[in-house]
Amino acid sequence: MGSSSASRNSVGPAGLTILALAASALCAQTAAQTGAEETAERTLPRVDVIGTANSVSHSPGSAQVIDAATLEESRVFNVNEALRKVPGVHVRDEEGVGLRPNIGMRGQNPTRSTKTLLLEDGLPLSFAPYGDNASYYHPPIDRYDAIEISKGSQVIRFGPQTAGGVVNYITPMPQQERAGFVGFAAGSRGYMNSHLMATGNGAMVDLYHKESDGARENMHSRLDDLNFKWVGRLNDEQNITLRASHFREHSQLTYSGLTQAEYAANPRQNPFRNDHFDANRTGLSATHEWRLNADRRLLTSVYGAYFDRDWWRQASASTDCRPVNLTNCQVDGRLRAYTTLGIDSRLFQKHAIFGLQHDLEVGVKLQSEIQKRRQERYSSYTNYVSSTAMSVIENQERRTQAISAFASNRTQFNERLAVTPILRVEQINYERNLFVTSTSATPTSGNTSFTEFVPGVGATYELDGSSQLYGGVHKGFSPPRVEDAINSSGGTVNLNAESSINAELGLRSSPSKDIRFDVAVFRNDFSNLVQVGSIAGGSTAYSEGKALFQGLELAGQADRLTSAVDGNVFARIALTWLPTAEQRSAFNSPTSTTAVVNQSGKRLPYAPEHLLTLTLGYRAPQFWNARVEYVHVSQQYASFDNQVSPSADGQKGLIDAYGIWNAVLNYMIGQANFFIAGKNLGDATYIVDRTRGIQVGMPRTLQVGMKYAF
Repeated sequence: MGSSSASRNSVGPAGLTILALAASALCAQTAAQTGAEETAERTLPRVDVIGTANSVSHSPGSAQVIDAATLEESRVFNVNEALRKVPGVHVRDEEGVGLRPNIGMRGQNPTRSTKTLLLEDGLPLSFAPYGDNASYYHPPIDRYDAIEISKGSQVIRFGPQTAGGVVNYITPMPQQERAGFVGFAAGSRGYMNSHLMATGNGAMVDLYHKESDGARENMHSRLDDLNFKWVGRLNDEQNITLRASHFREHSQLTYSGLTQAEYAANPRQNPFRNDHFDANRTGLSATHEWRLNADRRLLTSVYGAYFDRDWWRQASASTDCRPVNLTNCQVDGRLRAYTTLGIDSRLFQKHAIFGLQHDLEVGVKLQSEIQKRRQERYSSYTNYVSSTAMSVIENQERRTQAISAFASNRTQFNERLAVTPILRVEQINYERNLFVTSTSATPTSGNTSFTEFVPGVGATYELDGSSQLYGGVHKGFSPPRVEDAINSSGGTVNLNAESSINAELGLRSSPSKDIRFDVAVFRNDFSNLVQVGSIAGGSTAYSEGKALFQGLELAGQADRLTSAVDGNVFARIALTWLPTAEQRSAFNSPTSTTAVVNQSGKRLPYAPEHLLTLTLGYRAPQFWNARVEYVHVSQQYASFDNQVSPSADGQKGLIDAYGIWNAVLNYMIGQANFFIAGKNLGDATYIVDRTRGIQVGMPRTLQVGMKYAF
């Protein structure tokens, strides 16, 4: 088979080995000191974006928490299903099983989640949030106990992506008592899911295996995920959490969509049966909490991750290599290896000045990213199988060194009003080294750096005991990719970072014990919105210009809708209305005065006006619960020019609105929980993406399973 030298020669594992040795030393020291404290309840040092659901009221901006009960009772198939329960979040499917997250917030293009910051327990989950925030990896949703979603000014506490929002995945807390569960599920389209979790003595081991066919033919994925967490007490003031994870994926998966003719003939076909994707990710982290006194604590995390992915494919777009027999088509290997290392330290201080109570949080983060990128090309599939006649198309290394600091101070002016100003400073250094390839014998290199100030302010105002106004304004910021800041000749491009002024005003209310809602209006005004063409899709166009997004979000739940039956009949809604997603100027390349995209006044692509998730459910007094869910996505454009009629290659044209129905039934017998779930019950066929040709949504799937707790 084809080689993958970029992956094999990375320095990433050495850095992780150092972290592992340090973590082992800490573990040994802690084990000697816990002793009689083993029976005490341990706190879990963790960086929270929001905290528990009860902490939402302290947030000066839009904030939602998807709790463990919702994730489990809904039997979410992947992260896309989970995040659709939150307003303001547009999650676009790709292959049908959620392997590549495409998450956008408040109208921003969801492609590869480049505008969204993904965290796990408050630490970076994506492999290069500074240098290349595109996500080609996502852990199985079963790993998580809760999900935090934040879109207000408080996202500045995390950075560097502050234009969209933050998604923070929370892993379960290890327990002192021995416990655990074993789960298994199976279903249509080759679905199989096995899950084992065991906890005790402050440790937890979580092992997960999943297989599934995708939304089209000739697609099958296989995932393995191992997650370990241990929490220990050093003394009465200090606690520590150690984490280790390993993820492995092997998928028969193409990058290419369908042409319009192929879609009309068979929307679930996939000619590119030889494409496949292999990935490995290993992550280690340690979080130390030191309670200096009753009003002051220091939280410090050290983290590292190594991500290796090889994507071998005979196509990157719907027009590539169309013969029915792919034997004579060229094969490209996009080989990537990423090493991310960092330290994040935060001081939390309660204090009083001028008779006012303050909650101060200050933090500093140092992060290093190394990207090794290599592209190997074989002139035919036969040569690929025999590993002969290979040429190197790309061979480069990209480095990022970033240091950031922030300060946030929540001031309680009276019983009703609290104001939180916040400021973040980012200092980023980029380096790009291009080595010898089959077409270039001259290596080149370049570097550049820039500093960015990211301010914001948020506030909450208690109207009464059940209602709260919140709002704020902050600067949205996303750094450019290394490849966009430094060109292929090593020269520095006069590139502006993505910048916006984001404002929101919202109301949280619980007018009765059984009704609660959160409604917010927002306006994100971009003085510089960056649109990057997909190299894999055949376009290298980079452009930037002005844009405006504004709309409304509504999240609500009503319990006990009727007293005619025992138990709880409930309804939930997540609604997004985005009337404005407009280009406000021509989009230009920073290296040219010619407009790349001159469609001022048009609606931006992949920004549907309406998103809706409705849930109607019933929890019986005991033994069982059930729910039915309806998901609606309105029409959206696939191109800047808002072309309505489909293009022959499938990459342009209106994407019609679609709606799907899901249903779940859970039944408990003792320690066993059985379920049956149906997704897309109407078996609707619908387009979700045209970026590299037509991608379709998952067809009807049925799943049955059980989980036994011990």
